[in-house]
Amino acid sequence: MNANRIMGGGPAFQKGIADKPKMKTTQILKRLWKYLYHFKWFLFLALFMTLTSNILALTGPKLSGMAVDAIHGKGNVEFPKVFFYCGMMLACYGISALFEWLLSRTLIRLSQKIVQQMRSDVFRHLMTLPVSFFDQHQTGDIISHISYDIDTINTSMSQDLVQTSSTIVIFGSLIMMLRINPLLVLVFAFTVPLSFFLTSHLAGLARPVFSRRSAKMGELNGYTEESISGHKTVKAYHQEDTMNARFQLKNTDACNAYYQADYVSAPMGPAVNFMNNLSLSLISVSGALLYLFGGRFTLTLGELSSFVLYSRKFSGPINELANVISELQSSLAAAERIFVLLDTRPEPEDAADAKELHVHEGAVAMEHIHFGYQPEKPIIHDLSLKAAGGSLTAIVGPTGAGKTTLINLLMRFYDPQSGTISIDGTPIRQVTRKSLRLAYAMVLQDTWLFTGTIRENIAYGRPEATLEQVEEAAKETVEKATETVAEVKETAKETAEKATEATKETAETAKATVKKTAAKAKTATTRKTAAAKKTVKEKADAVKTETKRKVTRKPTKKIVLQYLGKEFDEAELTERAIAQFNSIEGGVAVKTITMYLKPEEDAAYYVINDQYTGRVDF
Repeated sequence: MNANRIMGGGPAFQKGIADKPKMKTTQILKRLWKYLYHFKWFLFLALFMTLTSNILALTGPKLSGMAVDAIHGKGNVEFPKVFFYCGMMLACYGISALFEWLLSRTLIRLSQKIVQQMRSDVFRHLMTLPVSFFDQHQTGDIISHISYDIDTINTSMSQDLVQTSSTIVIFGSLIMMLRINPLLVLVFAFTVPLSFFLTSHLAGLARPVFSRRSAKMGELNGYTEESISGHKTVKAYHQEDTMNARFQLKNTDACNAYYQADYVSAPMGPAVNFMNNLSLSLISVSGALLYLFGGRFTLTLGELSSFVLYSRKFSGPINELANVISELQSSLAAAERIFVLLDTRPEPEDAADAKELHVHEGAVAMEHIHFGYQPEKPIIHDLSLKAAGGSLTAIVGPTGAGKTTLINLLMRFYDPQSGTISIDGTPIRQVTRKSLRLAYAMVLQDTWLFTGTIRENIAYGRPEATLEQVEEAAKETVEKATETVAEVKETAKETAEKATEATKETAETAKATVKKTAAKAKTATTRKTAAAKKTVKEKADAVKTETKRKVTRKPTKKIVLQYLGKEFDEAELTERAIAQFNSIEGGVAVKTITMYLKPEEDAAYYVINDQYTGRVDF
């Protein structure tokens, strides 16, 4: 094996979606429309119910005005007309309410089908992504896409679409008001543009903060999943307080993001509601003046009543839309995260001329491999090794040496930037990934059992295996495990016996040596005592002087770290490292010290005299 340089280090986690939106609103709406159109029959049915319900609801105010005009004064009331118009009003509103109820059920069903399809698309796409994607993204953040983000879209489609369908009422009410009195409609020429300006401005402010809210929620879920998965490690190193402190920071960030999103979107509803109330007041006053002095624009009391009702139907949906817009911003932010995930490039396809791998001897060779999880930061430099077929080859090394990286390269979870990996002389780039990975049997350090029976877990890599084959594999594994345990016990017993014999021989040799040297030592001790005392004193003074010099040495470059509200500089970390070293090694002089800051591990590593290593926690 030839390895000029190997450095371990897996790919770094990426943060969630950036605060700034990556997609335009029109792009997101087009992608959502494709899902809607996929269930077009539900969509057409919902559109029919919406039109029917709103047309019937718009007929009510007209009938109300006609009923009012049938009352000519005291003692002059056309009761048959009044009762007829009231009965027609009751029927229209009743049928409209029925269609609106059916519409809500249809939209809920439509949203469930869309969410089901979207969740299937996301999971199916996740199965096509390379291992590098999962190495670079937290599991909790990925789960947040499937659960939280899709649930947000579901809520928006099942509830907000019902309210947005009322936009038909806005146009219908406008047409009816124009038919009653065009002059009175001019009141809305002032209030509607102002309402539109307010909603557009607030919506533009809300979109980025809702994107940030979704991202922060994903980060919080990722950290929670990571903490629960590594609970044993947290307990083993007694880091509960540290993990709690970090969680509080992320929890606070998520809460602040939620607060900021709600704070920005909260004024939208009250502002539009104020404008609607203002328009109603202006209409009431202007309508009364036209009723009294309108001239050719005069209107009856019934028409004024109908106009006021239509104005409420006109401004009411606008107010609802203002409230819905803030919710839609959250839905658009969630949809953006989903579509960004769906747009992530899957694992590259096999080469067009790739063939199935047929293993004969099983010889593995790596030649002049250069690799880095990030191409600009290589961690393997010119690595070459060979493992003969049928041989047992062990790759050992400390944490971060690159053992897992070699496995990633052998199984083509990653491809090297240069160099060749071959099996039986066939480069692995020329074979299909499926046949390559099926040629390996991997036993991971962390065991993982999928939901299902023991048989299904044993046959996971070969689903077509028969029951007899599964049972035989299980028996063989148990027998090998039993033999391994017996070998370990026998080896331990032999080692203990050899250690006992060696101890006895060492003791006898020591007895003879002590007897021969006792007389010489007695004479030499007296002569060397004075010289030894002097030498020890000189060395102690030198160590004291050298250590003091290193302790008080200030670094030429000050590096300030902030962590949980505290600051640490290089000088303080250096002094703590030397103090820790002196407490362990005693009187060894500190000649050189090199510090390696690792903020992501909340620690700094040091190397003293190019020999002694240690760690200082922040």
